[in-house]
Amino acid sequence: MGSLPRHFFLDKAFEELAYEDKAFPIGKEQTISQPYTVAYQSQLLDIKKRDKVLEVGTGSAYQAVVLAMLGARVHTLERQEALYIKAKKMVETLRVNNIRVYLKDGFKGLPEFAPFDKILVTAGATDIPQNLAQQLAIGGIMVVPVGPRTVQTMMKITRISEKKFEIEKLEKFRFVPFLKGLNKEG
Repeated sequence: MGSLPRHFFLDKAFEELAYEDKAFPIGKEQTISQPYTVAYQSQLLDIKKRDKVLEVGTGSAYQAVVLAMLGARVHTLERQEALYIKAKKMVETLRVNNIRVYLKDGFKGLPEFAPFDKILVTAGATDIPQNLAQQLAIGGIMVVPVGPRTVQTMMKITRISEKKFEIEKLEKFRFVPFLKGLNKEG
């Protein structure tokens, strides 16, 4: 993460503050997570070279690029068209070839490319997204913040078998809400 210029992913107004451990708005009522959160979630995923990862909530593409730099093949979903366009352009500008950006409803996941070795949800879900859990490979890991809008518990979910999942409840965080549908208002 130290070699990735975080200020590239922020509005110019926040450029001087880019390396503080804070979340910042990126438009459409969304935020770029603080570096601690990005590192925490990335570490929980335990990325191995060539892991196929589904990220739900592209936002600025910062987290997706971090995962790609760790060696993952990243499929990232964004529901806000304006953020999707910016993220796709950022990935192209940085010439990160192991990221695919999609304008899709994150609740549906990406079943056409499942199963995934790892799944990361970067928005607060009210409960564990079962549709996404079903897209996880056996032995795979999903990291998702779960809870009410005010505070969520980071959960690490490991798929043990076709029907069995191990759930670890970890630290408390605060994320923007995980919303259904697409916003194509630009």
